[in-house]
Amino acid sequence: MTMRYSSRLRTIYTVVFLILFVSLAYADKKTDAVDKLFAPWDKTITPGCALAVVKDGKIIYKRGYGMANLEHNIPITPQSVFYIGSVSKQFVTMCIALLEKQGKLSIDEDIRKYVPEMPYYGVPIAIRHLIHHTSGLRDYLTLLGIAGIDFGSFHEDDSLELIVRQRELNFKPGEQYLYSNSGYFLLAVIVERASGKSLREYAEENIFKPLGMQNSHFHDDYTMLIKNRASGHYLRGKGKYINFISTFDCVGSGGLFTSVEDLFLWDQNFYHYKVGGKEVHELLHTRGTLNNGTKLDYAFALGIGTYKGLETVSHGGALGGYRSNLIRFPEQNFSVICLSNLSTFNPGRLSQQVADIYLSGHFKKEAKEEIRPKEKVKFIRLPEKKLKEKVGAYVQPETGKIVRLFFRGRRLNTRLSGRNYPLEALSDTEFILLNAQVKTVVKFEKQKKGKPLLLHIYTEGKKPEIYEAAESWEPTPDQLQEFTGDYYSEELQATFSLALRRGKLHFTHRNAPEPPLQPTLQDKFTVRSLRVNFVRIEDKKISGFILDAGRVRNLRFDKKTN
Repeated sequence: MTMRYSSRLRTIYTVVFLILFVSLAYADKKTDAVDKLFAPWDKTITPGCALAVVKDGKIIYKRGYGMANLEHNIPITPQSVFYIGSVSKQFVTMCIALLEKQGKLSIDEDIRKYVPEMPYYGVPIAIRHLIHHTSGLRDYLTLLGIAGIDFGSFHEDDSLELIVRQRELNFKPGEQYLYSNSGYFLLAVIVERASGKSLREYAEENIFKPLGMQNSHFHDDYTMLIKNRASGHYLRGKGKYINFISTFDCVGSGGLFTSVEDLFLWDQNFYHYKVGGKEVHELLHTRGTLNNGTKLDYAFALGIGTYKGLETVSHGGALGGYRSNLIRFPEQNFSVICLSNLSTFNPGRLSQQVADIYLSGHFKKEAKEEIRPKEKVKFIRLPEKKLKEKVGAYVQPETGKIVRLFFRGRRLNTRLSGRNYPLEALSDTEFILLNAQVKTVVKFEKQKKGKPLLLHIYTEGKKPEIYEAAESWEPTPDQLQEFTGDYYSEELQATFSLALRRGKLHFTHRNAPEPPLQPTLQDKFTVRSLRVNFVRIEDKKISGFILDAGRVRNLRFDKKTN
Protein backbone atom coordinates (compact mmCIF):
# COMPACT_ATOMS: atom_id res chain seq x y z
CA MET A 1 0.00 0.00 0.00
CA THR A 2 1.47 3.37 -1.02
CA MET A 3 1.78 6.22 1.42
CA ARG A 4 -0.50 8.38 -0.73
CA TYR A 5 -3.25 5.71 -0.75
CA SER A 6 -2.90 5.18 3.02
CA SER A 7 -3.26 8.92 3.64
CA ARG A 8 -6.40 9.09 1.52
CA LEU A 9 -7.90 6.12 3.39
CA ARG A 10 -7.22 7.78 6.75
CA THR A 11 -8.95 10.94 5.49
CA ILE A 12 -12.04 8.91 4.52
CA TYR A 13 -12.13 7.18 7.91
CA THR A 14 -11.82 10.53 9.64
CA VAL A 15 -14.72 12.03 7.67
CA VAL A 16 -16.93 8.98 8.34
CA PHE A 17 -16.04 9.10 12.04
CA LEU A 18 -16.88 12.80 12.23
CA ILE A 19 -20.24 12.24 10.52
CA LEU A 20 -21.09 9.42 12.91
CA PHE A 21 -19.92 11.45 15.90
CA VAL A 22 -22.03 14.47 14.92
CA SER A 23 -25.05 12.26 14.21
CA LEU A 24 -24.77 10.50 17.56
CA ALA A 25 -24.28 13.78 19.38
CA TYR A 26 -27.39 15.19 17.63
CA ALA A 27 -29.36 12.07 18.55
CA ASP A 28 -28.14 12.23 22.16
CA LYS A 29 -29.26 15.84 22.34
CA LYS A 30 -32.79 14.83 21.35
CA THR A 31 -32.96 11.83 23.66
CA ASP A 32 -31.65 13.97 26.50
CA ALA A 33 -34.48 16.42 25.82
CA VAL A 34 -37.00 13.56 25.86
CA ASP A 35 -35.60 12.20 29.13
CA LYS A 36 -35.85 15.67 30.65
CA LEU A 37 -39.49 15.85 29.55
CA PHE A 38 -40.29 12.59 31.35
CA ALA A 39 -38.00 13.20 34.34
CA PRO A 40 -40.89 13.68 36.84
CA TRP A 41 -41.78 9.99 36.34
CA ASP A 42 -38.24 8.62 35.94
CA LYS A 43 -38.16 7.44 39.55
CA THR A 44 -38.53 4.28 41.60
CA ILE A 45 -41.32 5.76 43.73
CA THR A 46 -43.87 6.61 41.06
CA PRO A 47 -45.78 4.92 38.22
CA GLY A 48 -44.89 6.28 34.79
CA CYS A 49 -44.95 5.24 31.16
CA ALA A 50 -43.34 3.37 28.30
CA LEU A 51 -42.34 5.37 25.24
CA ALA A 52 -41.44 4.49 21.67
CA VAL A 53 -40.35 7.04 19.06
CA VAL A 54 -40.64 5.77 15.49
CA LYS A 55 -38.98 7.20 12.37
CA ASP A 56 -38.70 5.74 8.88
CA GLY A 57 -39.78 2.26 9.91
CA LYS A 58 -37.56 1.92 12.98
CA ILE A 59 -37.85 2.60 16.68
CA ILE A 60 -35.20 5.28 17.12
CA TYR A 61 -35.75 5.64 20.88
CA LYS A 62 -37.58 3.57 23.47
CA ARG A 63 -37.58 3.73 27.23
CA GLY A 64 -39.52 3.00 30.35
CA TYR A 65 -39.98 5.67 32.99
CA GLY A 66 -41.13 4.86 36.52
CA MET A 67 -42.48 1.65 37.96
CA ALA A 68 -44.77 -0.99 36.48
CA ASN A 69 -45.60 -2.22 39.97
CA LEU A 70 -44.85 -0.27 43.13
CA GLU A 71 -45.61 -3.22 45.40
CA HIS A 72 -42.93 -5.45 43.88
CA ASN A 73 -40.50 -2.73 42.71
CA ILE A 74 -40.77 -3.73 39.05
CA PRO A 75 -39.65 -1.00 36.63
CA ILE A 76 -41.40 -0.15 33.38
CA THR A 77 -39.61 -1.28 30.22
CA PRO A 78 -40.55 -1.10 26.51
CA GLN A 79 -41.76 -4.70 26.94
CA SER A 80 -44.23 -3.78 29.72
CA VAL A 81 -47.86 -4.51 28.84
CA PHE A 82 -50.53 -1.86 29.44
CA TYR A 83 -54.30 -1.56 29.08
CA ILE A 84 -54.76 1.00 26.29
CA GLY A 85 -58.45 1.92 26.60
CA SER A 86 -59.97 3.47 23.48
CA VAL A 87 -56.81 3.13 21.39
CA SER A 88 -58.17 -0.45 21.16
CA LYS A 89 -61.00 0.78 18.95
CA GLN A 90 -58.89 0.94 15.76
CA PHE A 91 -58.23 -2.79 16.08
CA VAL A 92 -61.98 -3.37 16.27
CA THR A 93 -62.57 -1.39 13.07
CA MET A 94 -59.77 -3.34 11.38
CA CYS A 95 -61.65 -6.54 12.28
CA ILE A 96 -64.84 -5.09 10.81
CA ALA A 97 -63.02 -3.99 7.64
CA LEU A 98 -61.42 -7.44 7.24
CA LEU A 99 -64.80 -9.14 7.69
CA GLU A 100 -66.27 -6.91 4.99
CA LYS A 101 -63.37 -7.79 2.70
CA GLN A 102 -64.06 -11.47 3.42
CA GLY A 103 -67.71 -10.95 2.45
CA LYS A 104 -69.05 -11.77 5.92
CA LEU A 105 -70.73 -8.39 6.50
CA SER A 106 -71.29 -4.94 5.01
CA ILE A 107 -70.75 -1.76 7.01
CA ASP A 108 -73.97 -0.36 5.51
CA GLU A 109 -76.11 -3.17 6.93
CA ASP A 110 -78.60 -2.68 9.75
CA ILE A 111 -77.00 -3.76 13.03
CA ARG A 112 -80.18 -5.70 13.87
CA LYS A 113 -79.14 -8.29 11.29
CA TYR A 114 -76.44 -9.32 13.78
CA VAL A 115 -77.98 -8.04 17.02
CA PRO A 116 -81.70 -8.70 16.50
CA GLU A 117 -82.47 -8.11 20.17
CA MET A 118 -81.80 -4.38 19.71
CA PRO A 119 -84.96 -2.23 19.66
CA TYR A 120 -86.09 -0.64 16.40
CA TYR A 121 -85.92 3.11 16.83
CA GLY A 122 -87.96 4.05 13.75
CA VAL A 123 -84.91 4.22 11.48
CA PRO A 124 -82.14 1.67 11.00
CA ILE A 125 -78.74 2.00 12.65
CA ALA A 126 -76.01 0.87 10.26
CA ILE A 127 -72.67 -0.64 11.28
CA ARG A 128 -71.12 2.49 9.77
CA HIS A 129 -72.98 4.61 12.35
CA LEU A 130 -71.36 2.63 15.17
CA ILE A 131 -67.90 3.14 13.68
CA HIS A 132 -68.21 6.93 13.37
CA HIS A 133 -70.09 7.54 16.67
CA THR A 134 -73.15 8.79 14.79
CA SER A 135 -75.58 6.06 15.93
CA GLY A 136 -77.23 8.07 18.70
CA LEU A 137 -76.88 5.13 21.09
CA ARG A 138 -76.51 6.07 24.73
CA ASP A 139 -73.05 5.34 26.12
CA TYR A 140 -73.21 2.27 28.35
CA LEU A 141 -70.26 3.33 30.53
CA THR A 142 -71.98 6.66 31.20
CA LEU A 143 -75.19 4.79 32.06
CA LEU A 144 -73.28 2.69 34.58
CA GLY A 145 -71.73 5.82 36.03
CA ILE A 146 -75.15 7.47 36.43
CA ALA A 147 -76.43 4.37 38.22
CA GLY A 148 -73.37 4.33 40.49
CA ILE A 149 -72.48 0.84 39.29
CA ASP A 150 -68.84 -0.24 39.15
CA PHE A 151 -68.17 -1.04 35.50
CA GLY A 152 -66.10 -4.01 36.67
CA SER A 153 -69.26 -5.69 37.92
CA PHE A 154 -70.82 -5.68 34.44
CA HIS A 155 -69.69 -8.30 31.96
CA GLU A 156 -70.65 -8.90 28.32
CA ASP A 157 -74.20 -10.20 28.87
CA ASP A 158 -74.95 -7.53 31.49
CA SER A 159 -73.71 -4.72 29.26
CA LEU A 160 -75.60 -5.98 26.22
CA GLU A 161 -78.78 -6.23 28.26
CA LEU A 162 -78.32 -2.64 29.48
CA ILE A 163 -77.86 -1.32 25.93
CA VAL A 164 -80.85 -3.29 24.64
CA ARG A 165 -83.07 -1.84 27.42
CA GLN A 166 -82.65 1.72 26.13
CA ARG A 167 -85.91 2.78 24.48
CA GLU A 168 -84.69 6.07 23.10
CA LEU A 169 -81.67 7.38 21.20
CA ASN A 170 -79.73 10.53 21.91
CA PHE A 171 -80.56 11.62 18.36
CA LYS A 172 -81.56 10.21 14.97
CA PRO A 173 -78.74 8.09 13.44
CA GLY A 174 -76.43 10.17 11.29
CA GLU A 175 -77.69 13.51 12.60
CA GLN A 176 -74.85 14.19 15.02
CA TYR A 177 -71.47 12.96 16.24
CA LEU A 178 -71.40 11.92 19.90
CA TYR A 179 -68.78 9.51 21.20
CA SER A 180 -70.44 6.27 22.28
CA ASN A 181 -68.72 3.26 23.80
CA SER A 182 -71.95 1.33 23.28
CA GLY A 183 -71.33 1.42 19.53
CA TYR A 184 -67.93 -0.21 19.84
CA PHE A 185 -69.15 -2.74 22.37
CA LEU A 186 -71.75 -3.75 19.76
CA LEU A 187 -69.08 -3.89 17.04
CA ALA A 188 -67.32 -6.56 19.13
CA VAL A 189 -70.60 -8.47 19.33
CA ILE A 190 -71.00 -8.16 15.55
CA VAL A 191 -67.45 -9.44 14.96
CA GLU A 192 -68.27 -12.50 17.05
CA ARG A 193 -71.59 -13.22 15.37
CA ALA A 194 -70.36 -12.57 11.82
CA SER A 195 -67.14 -14.58 12.18
CA GLY A 196 -68.16 -17.27 14.67
CA LYS A 197 -65.14 -16.30 16.77
CA SER A 198 -64.73 -13.96 19.72
CA LEU A 199 -63.10 -10.60 19.10
CA ARG A 200 -60.05 -11.89 20.99
CA GLU A 201 -59.78 -14.96 18.76
CA TYR A 202 -60.48 -13.15 15.51
CA ALA A 203 -58.00 -10.35 16.22
CA GLU A 204 -55.35 -12.87 17.28
CA GLU A 205 -55.67 -14.86 14.04
CA ASN A 206 -56.08 -11.96 11.64
CA ILE A 207 -54.03 -9.12 13.16
CA PHE A 208 -51.76 -9.96 16.07
CA LYS A 209 -50.28 -13.24 14.81
CA PRO A 210 -49.61 -12.02 11.23
CA LEU A 211 -47.93 -8.86 12.55
CA GLY A 212 -45.95 -10.66 15.24
CA MET A 213 -47.68 -8.82 18.10
CA GLN A 214 -46.93 -11.53 20.66
CA ASN A 215 -47.80 -9.48 23.73
CA SER A 216 -51.22 -8.23 22.61
CA HIS A 217 -54.71 -9.58 23.28
CA PHE A 218 -58.29 -8.47 23.89
CA HIS A 219 -58.87 -9.12 27.57
CA ASP A 220 -62.30 -10.78 27.63
CA ASP A 221 -61.55 -12.79 30.80
CA TYR A 222 -60.40 -10.74 33.78
CA THR A 223 -58.94 -13.84 35.48
CA MET A 224 -56.45 -14.35 32.65
CA LEU A 225 -52.77 -13.92 33.58
CA ILE A 226 -50.81 -11.26 31.69
CA LYS A 227 -47.03 -11.49 31.57
CA ASN A 228 -45.18 -8.21 32.12
CA ARG A 229 -48.41 -6.41 33.04
CA ALA A 230 -47.97 -2.82 34.29
CA SER A 231 -50.41 -2.29 37.15
CA GLY A 232 -52.69 0.74 36.94
CA HIS A 233 -52.49 3.39 39.66
CA TYR A 234 -54.47 6.33 40.99
CA LEU A 235 -52.83 9.32 42.67
CA ARG A 236 -54.25 9.89 46.16
CA GLY A 237 -52.47 12.84 47.71
CA LYS A 238 -48.95 14.07 47.09
CA GLY A 239 -46.69 11.10 46.39
CA LYS A 240 -49.34 8.58 47.44
CA TYR A 241 -50.68 5.97 45.04
CA ILE A 242 -53.31 3.28 45.21
CA ASN A 243 -53.94 0.29 42.97
CA PHE A 244 -56.49 0.27 40.17
CA ILE A 245 -57.94 -3.22 40.52
CA SER A 246 -60.57 -4.08 37.95
CA THR A 247 -62.67 -7.06 36.94
CA PHE A 248 -63.83 -5.24 33.80
CA ASP A 249 -63.52 -7.51 30.78
CA CYS A 250 -65.92 -6.06 28.20
CA VAL A 251 -64.14 -5.58 24.89
CA GLY A 252 -64.77 -3.47 21.82
CA SER A 253 -65.04 -0.12 23.56
CA GLY A 254 -61.57 -0.93 24.92
CA GLY A 255 -60.05 -4.09 26.28
CA LEU A 256 -56.68 -4.40 24.54
CA PHE A 257 -53.51 -5.10 26.51
CA THR A 258 -50.33 -4.43 24.55
CA SER A 259 -46.83 -2.89 24.65
CA VAL A 260 -45.16 -0.02 22.82
CA GLU A 261 -43.05 -2.54 20.89
CA ASP A 262 -46.16 -4.34 19.66
CA LEU A 263 -47.87 -1.07 18.76
CA PHE A 264 -44.82 -0.21 16.65
CA LEU A 265 -45.60 -3.29 14.52
CA TRP A 266 -49.21 -2.13 14.22
CA ASP A 267 -48.12 1.40 13.35
CA GLN A 268 -45.90 0.16 10.54
CA ASN A 269 -48.78 -1.80 9.05
CA PHE A 270 -50.19 1.56 7.95
CA TYR A 271 -47.22 1.86 5.60
CA HIS A 272 -46.64 -1.68 4.28
CA TYR A 273 -50.24 -3.04 4.47
CA LYS A 274 -49.17 -6.51 5.58
CA VAL A 275 -52.60 -7.01 7.13
CA GLY A 276 -55.60 -5.82 5.15
CA GLY A 277 -53.99 -4.50 2.01
CA LYS A 278 -54.16 -0.99 0.61
CA GLU A 279 -57.92 -1.03 -0.01
CA VAL A 280 -58.69 -1.82 3.63
CA HIS A 281 -56.32 0.87 4.85
CA GLU A 282 -57.98 3.45 2.62
CA LEU A 283 -61.29 2.42 4.19
CA LEU A 284 -59.85 2.80 7.69
CA HIS A 285 -59.00 6.42 6.90
CA THR A 286 -62.47 7.21 5.52
CA ARG A 287 -63.97 9.98 7.61
CA GLY A 288 -67.56 9.82 8.78
CA THR A 289 -70.27 11.93 7.13
CA LEU A 290 -73.41 13.28 8.78
CA ASN A 291 -76.80 13.23 7.09
CA ASN A 292 -76.38 16.87 6.11
CA GLY A 293 -73.09 16.12 4.33
CA THR A 294 -70.78 17.45 7.06
CA LYS A 295 -67.47 15.58 7.15
CA LEU A 296 -66.17 14.45 10.52
CA ASP A 297 -62.57 14.32 11.69
CA TYR A 298 -63.23 10.78 12.94
CA ALA A 299 -62.58 7.87 10.58
CA PHE A 300 -62.47 4.18 11.61
CA ALA A 301 -61.38 4.95 15.21
CA LEU A 302 -58.64 7.13 13.75
CA GLY A 303 -58.73 10.85 14.47
CA ILE A 304 -57.69 12.71 11.31
CA GLY A 305 -56.22 16.05 12.26
CA THR A 306 -53.24 18.39 12.19
CA TYR A 307 -50.58 19.50 14.63
CA LYS A 308 -48.67 22.68 13.86
CA GLY A 309 -49.66 22.37 10.23
CA LEU A 310 -48.66 18.71 9.83
CA GLU A 311 -51.20 15.97 9.12
CA THR A 312 -51.75 13.58 12.03
CA VAL A 313 -53.62 10.33 12.65
CA SER A 314 -54.18 9.67 16.32
CA HIS A 315 -56.31 8.30 19.14
CA GLY A 316 -56.10 8.34 22.91
CA GLY A 317 -57.39 6.00 25.57
CA ALA A 318 -58.20 5.99 29.27
CA LEU A 319 -59.68 3.67 31.84
CA GLY A 320 -59.12 3.72 35.59
CA GLY A 321 -55.39 3.83 36.25
CA TYR A 322 -54.29 3.68 32.58
CA ARG A 323 -53.73 6.34 29.92
CA SER A 324 -52.50 5.88 26.34
CA ASN A 325 -51.87 7.70 23.08
CA LEU A 326 -50.66 6.84 19.60
CA ILE A 327 -50.01 9.69 17.18
CA ARG A 328 -48.67 9.27 13.64
CA PHE A 329 -47.33 11.92 11.26
CA PRO A 330 -47.71 9.99 7.98
CA GLU A 331 -45.94 12.49 5.71
CA GLN A 332 -42.89 12.47 7.98
CA ASN A 333 -43.06 8.69 8.58
CA PHE A 334 -42.90 9.52 12.28
CA SER A 335 -44.90 8.26 15.27
CA VAL A 336 -44.94 8.54 19.04
CA ILE A 337 -46.40 5.77 21.21
CA CYS A 338 -46.90 6.49 24.88
CA LEU A 339 -48.56 4.13 27.39
CA SER A 340 -48.99 4.99 31.07
CA ASN A 341 -50.15 3.28 34.26
CA LEU A 342 -51.09 6.49 36.09
CA SER A 343 -54.55 8.08 36.01
CA THR A 344 -53.23 11.67 36.10
CA PHE A 345 -50.82 11.17 33.19
CA ASN A 346 -51.38 13.11 29.94
CA PRO A 347 -49.81 11.00 27.16
CA GLY A 348 -51.45 13.02 24.38
CA ARG A 349 -49.78 16.29 25.31
CA LEU A 350 -46.46 14.61 26.11
CA SER A 351 -46.49 12.83 22.74
CA GLN A 352 -46.89 16.19 21.03
CA GLN A 353 -43.96 17.54 23.02
CA VAL A 354 -41.85 14.58 21.89
CA ALA A 355 -42.84 15.42 18.32
CA ASP A 356 -41.76 19.02 18.98
CA ILE A 357 -38.27 17.71 19.76
CA TYR A 358 -37.88 15.43 16.75
CA LEU A 359 -39.83 17.37 14.10
CA SER A 360 -38.48 20.81 14.88
CA GLY A 361 -38.00 22.56 11.54
CA HIS A 362 -40.66 20.44 9.82
CA PHE A 363 -43.71 22.27 11.18
CA LYS A 364 -45.56 24.45 8.71
CA LYS A 365 -46.79 26.76 11.45
CA GLU A 366 -45.99 27.03 15.11
CA ALA A 367 -48.82 26.60 17.57
CA LYS A 368 -50.04 29.82 19.12
CA GLU A 369 -48.52 30.34 22.52
CA GLU A 370 -50.83 29.64 25.40
CA ILE A 371 -52.02 32.73 27.17
CA ARG A 372 -50.13 33.17 30.40
CA PRO A 373 -52.06 35.79 32.35
CA LYS A 374 -49.17 37.12 34.39
CA GLU A 375 -46.85 37.43 31.39
CA LYS A 376 -48.80 37.95 28.19
CA VAL A 377 -52.17 39.51 29.00
CA LYS A 378 -53.13 42.74 30.67
CA PHE A 379 -56.35 42.42 32.63
CA ILE A 380 -58.61 45.31 33.55
CA ARG A 381 -60.72 45.80 36.66
CA LEU A 382 -64.40 46.40 36.00
CA PRO A 383 -66.84 47.95 38.47
CA GLU A 384 -68.87 45.46 40.47
CA LYS A 385 -72.05 46.79 38.86
CA LYS A 386 -70.86 45.82 35.39
CA LEU A 387 -69.83 42.36 36.59
CA LYS A 388 -73.07 41.70 38.46
CA GLU A 389 -75.06 42.64 35.34
CA LYS A 390 -73.69 39.45 33.77
CA VAL A 391 -74.51 37.14 36.71
CA GLY A 392 -77.17 34.52 36.05
CA ALA A 393 -78.06 31.49 33.98
CA TYR A 394 -77.39 31.03 30.28
CA VAL A 395 -79.00 28.27 28.27
CA GLN A 396 -77.97 26.67 24.98
CA PRO A 397 -81.22 26.59 22.96
CA GLU A 398 -80.40 23.47 20.92
CA THR A 399 -79.31 21.20 23.77
CA GLY A 400 -80.73 22.80 26.91
CA LYS A 401 -77.23 22.88 28.42
CA ILE A 402 -76.93 25.56 31.10
CA VAL A 403 -73.98 27.65 32.28
CA ARG A 404 -74.25 29.77 35.40
CA LEU A 405 -72.17 32.83 36.22
CA PHE A 406 -71.91 34.00 39.82
CA PHE A 407 -70.10 36.74 41.70
CA ARG A 408 -67.44 35.72 44.21
CA GLY A 409 -64.20 37.26 45.41
CA ARG A 410 -64.89 40.47 43.42
CA ARG A 411 -64.85 38.42 40.21
CA LEU A 412 -67.23 36.69 37.88
CA ASN A 413 -67.01 32.92 38.29
CA THR A 414 -68.43 29.92 36.49
CA ARG A 415 -68.56 26.21 37.15
CA LEU A 416 -67.58 23.82 34.36
CA SER A 417 -67.11 20.05 34.59
CA GLY A 418 -67.44 20.16 38.36
CA ARG A 419 -64.83 22.88 38.94
CA ASN A 420 -65.10 26.59 39.74
CA TYR A 421 -63.21 28.99 37.46
CA PRO A 422 -62.76 32.73 38.07
CA LEU A 423 -63.03 35.01 35.04
CA GLU A 424 -60.61 37.89 34.44
CA ALA A 425 -61.69 40.78 32.20
CA LEU A 426 -59.84 41.77 29.05
CA SER A 427 -62.56 44.31 28.22
CA ASP A 428 -66.16 45.09 29.12
CA THR A 429 -67.30 42.09 27.10
CA GLU A 430 -64.36 39.66 26.94
CA PHE A 431 -63.02 37.44 29.73
CA ILE A 432 -60.57 34.57 30.20
CA LEU A 433 -61.06 31.55 32.47
CA LEU A 434 -58.20 31.41 34.93
CA ASN A 435 -56.51 28.07 35.71
CA ALA A 436 -58.25 26.29 32.82
CA GLN A 437 -56.18 23.48 31.32
CA VAL A 438 -57.24 24.60 27.83
CA LYS A 439 -57.43 28.24 26.79
CA THR A 440 -61.06 29.37 27.19
CA VAL A 441 -62.40 32.81 26.30
CA VAL A 442 -65.87 34.08 27.22
CA LYS A 443 -67.47 36.91 25.24
CA PHE A 444 -70.77 38.71 25.85
CA GLU A 445 -72.89 40.05 23.01
CA LYS A 446 -75.79 42.47 23.36
CA GLN A 447 -78.65 41.98 20.94
CA LYS A 448 -81.47 44.26 19.85
CA LYS A 449 -83.85 45.51 22.53
CA GLY A 450 -86.03 42.71 23.84
CA LYS A 451 -83.53 40.01 22.89
CA PRO A 452 -81.49 38.15 25.56
CA LEU A 453 -77.80 38.73 26.22
CA LEU A 454 -75.66 36.15 24.40
CA LEU A 455 -72.72 34.33 25.95
CA HIS A 456 -70.08 32.92 23.57
CA ILE A 457 -67.60 30.35 24.89
CA TYR A 458 -64.48 29.73 22.81
CA THR A 459 -62.45 26.72 23.96
CA GLU A 460 -59.25 25.96 22.10
CA GLY A 461 -59.69 22.88 19.91
CA LYS A 462 -63.50 22.91 20.15
CA LYS A 463 -66.34 24.53 18.25
CA PRO A 464 -67.66 27.78 19.77
CA GLU A 465 -70.76 27.50 21.95
CA ILE A 466 -73.52 30.11 22.16
CA TYR A 467 -75.81 30.54 25.17
CA GLU A 468 -78.74 32.87 25.82
CA ALA A 469 -79.39 34.64 29.12
CA ALA A 470 -82.38 33.14 30.91
CA GLU A 471 -84.31 33.99 34.03
CA SER A 472 -82.66 32.44 37.06
CA TRP A 473 -84.65 30.53 39.61
CA GLU A 474 -83.91 30.47 43.33
CA PRO A 475 -86.49 28.27 45.11
CA THR A 476 -87.03 28.33 48.86
CA PRO A 477 -86.69 25.13 50.96
CA ASP A 478 -90.50 24.95 51.06
CA GLN A 479 -90.63 25.05 47.26
CA LEU A 480 -87.96 22.37 47.04
CA GLN A 481 -90.00 20.01 49.21
CA GLU A 482 -92.23 18.95 46.31
CA PHE A 483 -89.21 17.57 44.44
CA THR A 484 -88.36 15.07 47.17
CA GLY A 485 -89.23 11.40 46.83
CA ASP A 486 -88.20 8.28 44.90
CA TYR A 487 -87.86 8.14 41.11
CA TYR A 488 -87.46 4.98 39.03
CA SER A 489 -85.90 4.42 35.58
CA GLU A 490 -87.08 1.33 33.73
CA GLU A 491 -84.21 1.63 31.24
CA LEU A 492 -81.59 1.86 33.97
CA GLN A 493 -83.51 -0.33 36.41
CA ALA A 494 -82.47 1.98 39.21
CA THR A 495 -84.21 4.12 41.82
CA PHE A 496 -82.96 7.61 42.62
CA SER A 497 -84.01 9.26 45.88
CA LEU A 498 -84.21 13.00 46.55
CA ALA A 499 -84.36 14.61 50.00
CA LEU A 500 -83.79 17.95 51.66
CA ARG A 501 -80.65 18.49 53.73
CA ARG A 502 -80.17 21.87 55.39
CA GLY A 503 -82.50 23.47 52.91
CA LYS A 504 -80.74 21.99 49.86
CA LEU A 505 -81.98 19.28 47.52
CA HIS A 506 -79.74 16.19 47.46
CA PHE A 507 -79.73 12.81 45.75
CA THR A 508 -79.55 10.32 48.62
CA HIS A 509 -79.49 6.91 46.91
CA ARG A 510 -76.44 4.66 47.00
CA ASN A 511 -73.37 6.11 45.24
CA ALA A 512 -75.26 9.37 44.60
CA PRO A 513 -73.37 12.61 43.89
CA GLU A 514 -72.52 14.37 47.16
CA PRO A 515 -73.09 18.03 46.18
CA PRO A 516 -76.60 19.48 46.31
CA LEU A 517 -78.61 20.03 43.16
CA GLN A 518 -78.13 23.59 41.98
CA PRO A 519 -81.28 25.27 40.63
CA THR A 520 -80.85 27.00 37.27
CA LEU A 521 -84.15 27.66 35.51
CA GLN A 522 -87.70 26.83 36.63
CA ASP A 523 -87.79 23.09 37.52
CA LYS A 524 -84.24 22.61 36.22
CA PHE A 525 -81.17 21.67 38.25
CA THR A 526 -77.55 20.66 37.75
CA VAL A 527 -75.26 18.51 39.87
CA ARG A 528 -71.73 17.85 38.68
CA SER A 529 -72.09 16.93 34.99
CA LEU A 530 -75.77 15.95 35.31
CA ARG A 531 -78.69 18.10 34.17
CA VAL A 532 -81.98 17.26 35.88
CA ASN A 533 -85.17 18.61 34.28
CA PHE A 534 -88.39 17.88 36.20
CA VAL A 535 -91.60 17.12 34.34
CA ARG A 536 -95.12 18.07 35.47
CA ILE A 537 -98.48 16.63 34.46
CA GLU A 538 -101.67 18.55 33.77
CA ASP A 539 -102.45 19.27 37.42
CA LYS A 540 -98.91 20.67 37.72
CA LYS A 541 -97.77 17.87 39.99
CA ILE A 542 -94.28 16.53 39.39
CA SER A 543 -94.43 13.23 37.51
CA GLY A 544 -90.71 12.60 37.08
CA PHE A 545 -87.54 14.05 35.66
CA ILE A 546 -85.39 13.79 32.53
CA LEU A 547 -81.66 13.27 33.04
CA ASP A 548 -78.97 14.46 30.65
CA ALA A 549 -75.34 13.47 31.20
CA GLY A 550 -73.32 14.29 28.11
CA ARG A 551 -73.20 10.95 26.30
CA VAL A 552 -76.63 10.04 27.69
CA ARG A 553 -79.63 12.22 26.90
CA ASN A 554 -83.33 12.19 27.81
CA LEU A 555 -83.13 9.36 30.33
CA ARG A 556 -86.52 9.33 32.06
CA PHE A 557 -87.21 8.69 35.74
CA ASP A 558 -90.82 8.39 36.92
CA LYS A 559 -91.84 9.50 40.39
CA LYS A 560 -93.05 6.68 42.59
CA THR A 561 -96.41 7.12 44.27
CA ASN A 562 -97.16 5.90 47.79
